[in-house]
Amino acid sequence: MAMVLCDFLRAEGYTVSVAENAGKALSLYGRYGARLVVLDIMLPGEDGFSICEKIRVESNTPILIVSAKTGKEDKLLGLNLGADDYIEKPYDIDIMLAKIGGIFKRRYSADGLIDGDIRINKINRTVIKNDLTIEMTAKEFDLLTLLIENKGRTLSKEYIFNTIWGSDSLSEQQTLTVHIKWLRQKIEENPKNPQKILTVWGVGYRYI
Repeated sequence: MAMVLCDFLRAEGYTVSVAENAGKALSLYGRYGARLVVLDIMLPGEDGFSICEKIRVESNTPILIVSAKTGKEDKLLGLNLGADDYIEKPYDIDIMLAKIGGIFKRRYSADGLIDGDIRINKINRTVIKNDLTIEMTAKEFDLLTLLIENKGRTLSKEYIFNTIWGSDSLSEQQTLTVHIKWLRQKIEENPKNPQKILTVWGVGYRYI
């Protein structure tokens, strides 16, 4: 069923990776990140609930649980662990595609973001702070958007780097440190004592 759904998603233009177990799923996610996780519950070894919980510690990537476990307790557990939706098997492929399309539209097609005195317009890719436009490079804009979309969550350096620069980028993770420094200079009141973009030592960064 996973491969059938994969074929339909690719036909719709999505880039898809398939994992047969929790270990591979978490490895792929840690290395490349994801815009959406479609997650089964009954997997070899570690179950899908555990994967959902671990992803939620790191980010607010949309998670869509698809499972033959239809009991109320299972649904509540999945949703309480942070899943965005819970779909029972068997499912209609057209409804599944519509749900996935809806998640992408709600999460990634919004015109902008607002956080306090910072406004991001995703259409014309501008950032305004205290009614003044802040000049940003494309990567600075993408990085700030990713951080604000995941406000309050600690994102690992590897996840941020692979999401913004891509896993096959020739750049090094040190460029992320440099871009964080530049962002702080542009949005923090005191870049040397940041109050918005915090460093979580040994892990990555968190926007608050």
